Amino acid sequence: MTILSIDSGLERTGYAIFRNSVYICSGLIKTSKTQIKEKRLKEIYDSVNDLVKKQRPDMIVLERLFFFRNQKTVITISQAQGVILLLAAQNNIPVEFLTPLQIKSIITGYGKADKKAVQKMISLTLKIPDITQDDESDAVACGLAYCYLNKNLIK
Repeated sequence: MTILSIDSGLERTGYAIFRNSVYICSGLIKTSKTQIKEKRLKEIYDSVNDLVKKQRPDMIVLERLFFFRNQKTVITISQAQGVILLLAAQNNIPVEFLTPLQIKSIITGYGKADKKAVQKMISLTLKIPDITQDDESDAVACGLAYCYLNKNLIK
């Protein structure tokens, strides 16, 4: 089973690929602040669509939005997630959501862990160098948590 986990954002969208619960790769999709929002969303759509065509995921896992103090942030994240949900629907790929609390609890054992603790645990667990970009490490953590939650052990 191939899982594409995504941490949505307008400026940076992190992604990770897990195949049969094994980490394959991860990265960032970056859009330019100088472009209009519609073009940025299309760029996210096109980039994730390329990932879908190349990796052929059986499942997309997203981090569920929670309350944000900054309404502008929650709106742009929602728009980026909407583009990904559309792409999932067009390709008949089921989507699962995990909350930040679930992800942190599963990865670190503590639901209020900070980003550094999450990054350290994914680095140790997957035996990969530290991923310092928050959006990319959040996507890796989301995918890893999904694998654990579904009793798929990392090899």
